[in-house]
Amino acid sequence: MRKSHIAYYISAHGYGHGVRSADILNALLADEPSVRVTVVTDLPARFLENRLAGAGGDWRIRAGAFDVGMVQRDSIRVDVAATLEKALDLLARRERLVAAETSWLREADVDLVVADIPSIPLEAASVAGIPGVAVGNFSWDWIYAPFAEMDARWKPIIEMFAEGYRRAETLLKLPFSPAMDVFRRRVELPLLAKPGTPRRQEMAKRTGADEQKIWVLLSFTTLDWDEAALATVAGLDDYEFFTVKPLAWSGWCNIHAVDRAEVRFSDVLASCEVVVSKPGFGILSDCVANAKPLVYAEREDFIEYPLLERELKRYLKHVHIPAVDLYAGRLGAALSAVKTAPEPPESMPGGGAEQAAALLRAALATGKKQGRDG
Repeated sequence: MRKSHIAYYISAHGYGHGVRSADILNALLADEPSVRVTVVTDLPARFLENRLAGAGGDWRIRAGAFDVGMVQRDSIRVDVAATLEKALDLLARRERLVAAETSWLREADVDLVVADIPSIPLEAASVAGIPGVAVGNFSWDWIYAPFAEMDARWKPIIEMFAEGYRRAETLLKLPFSPAMDVFRRRVELPLLAKPGTPRRQEMAKRTGADEQKIWVLLSFTTLDWDEAALATVAGLDDYEFFTVKPLAWSGWCNIHAVDRAEVRFSDVLASCEVVVSKPGFGILSDCVANAKPLVYAEREDFIEYPLLERELKRYLKHVHIPAVDLYAGRLGAALSAVKTAPEPPESMPGGGAEQAAALLRAALATGKKQGRDG
């Protein structure tokens, strides 16, 4: 019996896209022998293998990149000029990419395209006559829109993404999102993330951390701390700090790097009392799911920041730390303040991954029926 084939495209620009996609894929592949999935992404294979370790099912990874995101100077700051150059190159290659992907979709006998949230795969799906579903809490045309006021070269880039998004049949609209009215049909989902499992005793044995101290997760892929900043952090005797590799500094007794292959990120977070990070979809979701306070720094040149700041104030205990203090390692005042921060005024229901999986199964069934009827 032929299995239904889903091509699931994931932006590699931020691990949050991969985290939420893995949540949906875990729900989709659970006890579902009639579906096979090709994950198309430039995210590290090891990252996905770790997040999908318990999924089972028939899935594989195919390398591919169809958006450029925002070029990061580091975890907080972006490089708008470098992003524009990459986006212009993508615009120049658009027709070739659409044609090549259309051919692959047909050759691979794909029944449904899912995109989080590049637009070119949705455009290719439309050309190939295959239903396309978008998943996201923002769209790239919205992210880039403010830059067009400074440089008109952004306008055709924005329109390229908008045209692709208009071809999607449905958007599965995630929490912490703007209107996203470029999509013709939108279905709102609750929280996808699930609580992690505290593994404090195991982590203490692995790292030598003191279980009696306050544990802090530094949730960054990069963080530009010099020796002076690290020395300031090392002076915070009441705290143990944790990073997830590849972010690591050696030689500091209270800063520990954890390998996600040994301890899942969600379990590291669940084992800590507080998180320090930039506002992003993935970390907000994980903090809400695990009821963890967030100490957050501002992000520059990023339209999503005010929206995410508004949302975290609704659902999390929080304290803002100025970026200048973060880069200097001056965390003490913020970590002290978050202990007495007020409880969040709202809560968010879960079950979003299961709802998304059910909607994708329905889209798959509808698309196959239309194909037979046609």
